[in-house]
Amino acid sequence: MTAGTAAPDVDALRSLAAEIALEAGELARRRRAEGVSIAATKSTLADIVTEADREVEQLIRDRLDAERPGDGFLGEESGGDPGTTGVTWVVDPIDGTVNYAGGFPTYCVSIAAVAGGDDPDTWSALAGVVHAPVLGELFTAARGHGARLGAVPLQVSTENPAGALLGTGFGYDPATHDGDLATVRRVLPLVRDLRRMGAAALDLAYVAAGRLDGYFERGLKPWDFAAGALLVEEAGGRFERLVEPGSARRMCVAGSAELVADLVERIRAVP
Repeated sequence: MTAGTAAPDVDALRSLAAEIALEAGELARRRRAEGVSIAATKSTLADIVTEADREVEQLIRDRLDAERPGDGFLGEESGGDPGTTGVTWVVDPIDGTVNYAGGFPTYCVSIAAVAGGDDPDTWSALAGVVHAPVLGELFTAARGHGARLGAVPLQVSTENPAGALLGTGFGYDPATHDGDLATVRRVLPLVRDLRRMGAAALDLAYVAAGRLDGYFERGLKPWDFAAGALLVEEAGGRFERLVEPGSARRMCVAGSAELVADLVERIRAVP
């Protein structure tokens, strides 16, 4: 917070994020029903942007500007604005755009409020919401107030005697795939099965809900994990973003503290 600025009410931030996420999710769902228009590609041909991404992000930004003028903003589509209040909103308007474009229901709106700027290494997440509009699920968290699915408190899984059910993902750049597959091979001894949903924020929400025991993926952007990481932590779990010398694609790992430690050991094992 800036000097002289009162600490924000994290429950109020959560409520605002939830209200806006529901509105944004309905817009995304409606635009998908009307038909998807591909607006551009980003890093590779597989990394697409839809017109709906841009429209949904603009809706979120406009609503936040109206409710909390002066807050900072970091969005996947429209970039950043540092703001003046010490609170920054980190937004992925449609996480899982490839799923969205293809008609898969596993996409979501991710909105987080953080303090301390737009660097995930130094910020403190205050509130986070992940909303899957087709699935009709709203995951919410506020710092120190727990995580919920609707009104139901969430708790990460701590027992996986048959092996862990893990979520993961792969980068869009084909040059990274061999390394990602090598990581999967190192992790497999811990695994009962793997899931690849294609929406990092939803994967993290599922870890918080105990549906997945854990999750790992390299190369996530701040808007991919800002809300989901807080969900995991407030559900009693652990989220780590590993520091790896020479790697521009840092590894994110989530789950119970014990499982995260085991995963990190396997991920860092020399091939």
